[in-house]
Amino acid sequence: MADPKIEKLYYSISEVSEVTGLKQYVLRYWETEFPSLRPKKNRAGNRTYRQSDIDTILKIKDLLYSQKYTIEGARERLKSGGVQLPQGDVETTNYKEVLKSVKAELVSLLKSLDQ
Repeated sequence: MADPKIEKLYYSISEVSEVTGLKQYVLRYWETEFPSLRPKKNRAGNRTYRQSDIDTILKIKDLLYSQKYTIEGARERLKSGGVQLPQGDVETTNYKEVLKSVKAELVSLLKSLDQ
């Protein structure tokens, strides 16, 4: 019995669509707009995405949908190289940031109570 959590080397566009929550036509459109997103194609001409492609897609999704960048702005932000790709999905990354800020506030509160 195979473990369903084993990462594959290549993913199809339908698998990437399911993982990212984006329609396939959006993924194909983003390929035309973002030079950093260029999945390889197999002999049959089907797109084959690697994990790095999925990470790029998640970062683009975050820039466009969460941070409200325009396509041009997101393209420039990715090109500048100052952007780190999220580790895991975007929702998990946001929860981590919230938890870090809550922890910092609690530590600050604890210090003020100790005084």
